[in-house]
Amino acid sequence: MLQVYNTLTKRKEEFQPIEPGKIRMYVCGITVYDYCHIGHARVMVSFDVITRYLRFRGFDVTYVRNITDVDDKIIRRAAENGESVDSLTERFIHAMHEDEDALWVLRPDQEPRATGHIHDIVDMVQTLIDKGFAYQGSSGDVYYRVDRFADYGKLTNRNLEDMRAGARVEVAEDKESPLDFVLWKMAKDGEVSWSSPWGQGRPGWHIECSAMSTCCLGNTFDIHGGGPDLPFPHHENEIAQSEAATGQKYVNYWLHAGAVRVDNEKMSKSLGNFFTIRDVLERYNPEIIRYLLTSTHYRSQIDYSEASLQEARQGLERFYNALRGLDYASSGVEVEAAYLQRFNESMDDDFNTREALSVMFDIVREINRARKEEDIDRAQQLAGQLVALGSVLGLLQQSAEAFLQSGMEEAGISAEQIEDLIVQRAEAKKARNFAESDRIRDYLKDQGIILNDSREGTTWQRQG
Repeated sequence: MLQVYNTLTKRKEEFQPIEPGKIRMYVCGITVYDYCHIGHARVMVSFDVITRYLRFRGFDVTYVRNITDVDDKIIRRAAENGESVDSLTERFIHAMHEDEDALWVLRPDQEPRATGHIHDIVDMVQTLIDKGFAYQGSSGDVYYRVDRFADYGKLTNRNLEDMRAGARVEVAEDKESPLDFVLWKMAKDGEVSWSSPWGQGRPGWHIECSAMSTCCLGNTFDIHGGGPDLPFPHHENEIAQSEAATGQKYVNYWLHAGAVRVDNEKMSKSLGNFFTIRDVLERYNPEIIRYLLTSTHYRSQIDYSEASLQEARQGLERFYNALRGLDYASSGVEVEAAYLQRFNESMDDDFNTREALSVMFDIVREINRARKEEDIDRAQQLAGQLVALGSVLGLLQQSAEAFLQSGMEEAGISAEQIEDLIVQRAEAKKARNFAESDRIRDYLKDQGIILNDSREGTTWQRQG
């Protein structure tokens, strides 16, 4: 029985899809004006794992993740760069896809862009005006009338009176209430804009997701996900807009990924601890990043640090050392009932990847035991099962050699040089020149290269 933690109810609930066997899920995506950072990676990987597992369990999942390709930040950055909005957004959408591919994040089934749904956004804003939930201010901007929506604040347990009392109104504002938020913004001279009943303008951020999600998935759908900063005001506003416009419940289950901190501090450019995905991939194998993001429950805060990255590398090394040299099936593998049951029980508990990984480490211990007992057939069977479960988490997607020998750019020695030295060492040992053999081994160790001798020969790996 799949249980998910619902941000709306603040408790774990049994998951019941609207349509048996099918799941419709929408996740708030990236505003494309810069390179993706590791906080974005957390959300990407978290909902990629959730999608993979739901499909593994037999659900037909329609996964939609939007792209915000017009907003104030995008317009400002394009102007600073002296380029068009389209040029800027296309460049960073391409970069986002490259980052996703590097982290083995599967593409969503649909990836709607805000600029591709202007007609739907205008229609929804007009509906809200017609129903009395929105109005046009003296500036021309269209606002949502928060006081009109009785359930405003239900996602984040905020009281409307308390919010109103704590709000501040700027003198020049033309809103009826300080809590009202913009649905349609009038364009300034030279800005990208679209025609509407209220004049040339562009959509507000919140209305984009309401329009795109309902257009792609219907007025009510199963899961809405996003990052830790989105419940208020973004998702609170989405609920207000969507339910006012359609008269129906918007989403059944709200899921939010936890925050990423850097050395136990909030990630911030001002603190100098802000890292893009590309920054990290220059130094670490991408699977190390994915493992780090998967090794903690998706709702938990995660600490990005050198220590946590080294722990992630060591965890993966245990997996890949167990797989190394084994000839195992890579697809169509049936996982033994005991392992499969424990793995599914872990993931059914609100996608508890940390416990699921512990099941995989138990398989590693069995592989190593089978190797020790020279039961290679058993070791290879278990290796296939390990990779099968790993694929559900998007892990163990490369060969053992590729992972264990990765990161050679920093070692100052090439793979070809290492292989040549291994041959020289074998010849020295054959000639009983053990001093030379030891010298080569020690030299490679100083370069961060560990040699592993076995009956089959000598293999090597980069020291973690």
